[in-house]
Amino acid sequence: MGASRDVRLDDGRTLRAHDTGEGDLVVLWHHGTPNTGAPPEPLFDVSAPLGIRWIGYDRPGYGGSTPLPDRSVAAAAGDAAAVADALGVDRFAVMGHSGGGPHALACAALLPDRVSAVVSVAALSPYTGGGDDYFDGMAEAGVATLRAALSGRTPQLDPDADIGFLPADWSALETDWFWFQRVVADGSARGPGPAAADNAAFVRPWGFPFAAVAAPVLIMHGAADRMVPSVHATRLAARLPGADLRIIPAEGHLTVLRHAAGALHWLRSR
Repeated sequence: MGASRDVRLDDGRTLRAHDTGEGDLVVLWHHGTPNTGAPPEPLFDVSAPLGIRWIGYDRPGYGGSTPLPDRSVAAAAGDAAAVADALGVDRFAVMGHSGGGPHALACAALLPDRVSAVVSVAALSPYTGGGDDYFDGMAEAGVATLRAALSGRTPQLDPDADIGFLPADWSALETDWFWFQRVVADGSARGPGPAAADNAAFVRPWGFPFAAVAAPVLIMHGAADRMVPSVHATRLAARLPGADLRIIPAEGHLTVLRHAAGALHWLRSR
C-alpha cells in the first residue's frame, strides 16, 4: 500500500522512497537485512487508527537505490533527511527492525532537531572487538556472516545453515508476517552485495556518538531470539541510559513484532 518514488540526491545517487501518505505522525521505517524499505503492512491495521503515516526508503544498493561504497551506519541520517525533505516532512519518529535498528539510532543521534522518538527492534549492538562474546548465543549463519564482514569477505553460506529462527518465526512467515517474504525477495534480488555492505557497516565503528541521542528510545527484543540474541538489546540500553528496554519472553526475531502495537502506542504518546 502507498506510493513509491525516486529521490535524487546531491551526490547523484538515487534512493527509492515509500510513503503511505496519510496520518499526522510520520514514522520513518528502517528495514532489516536483506529487505527493502516498503513500510510494514502487517502493522497498518494498528497504525492507521493512531494516525501514523509511514515513510521509508531502500538503503543504498537495495531495491531501487544506488549503491554507496563503504557506507557507514551513520550515512543513513543524511539519506533519511533527504527522503523526508523530498516528501515534505520536517519532524518524524524512526523505527527499525533487525538491521534497521542501528540506522534508526543513527538518525536520532545525527538529526536531533528532526527525530522525535526511536523504536529499535531485534537490533545488533556495536561490535567492540577483543573477544567472542559478541557472538554468544548467535546462530551459525549470523556468526559466519559477521565474521566474513570483519575479514572483508562476502560469505559463502551453506543454504542449510541455521539462521536462528524459532519454529514460531517460520510460522509467522507463512501467516501474519507473510509480508516479509516479499521484502526479503526484493531485498535479495540484486545479489549479496547490499547485505554484505550492511554487515560491514555493523562491525565497523557506527560513526555517531550514542550520547547525542536525545530523543526518547524504546528497545524491544525477543528473549529467545537466536538470530540476534537479546544481550544485544541489553548492550544498547547500557549505552542509552534513559531508554525503555523491553525483553519479551519466549519471542524470536520475527515474532517480537507481534508486540509492535505497544511500540506504536508508545510512539503516539511521545
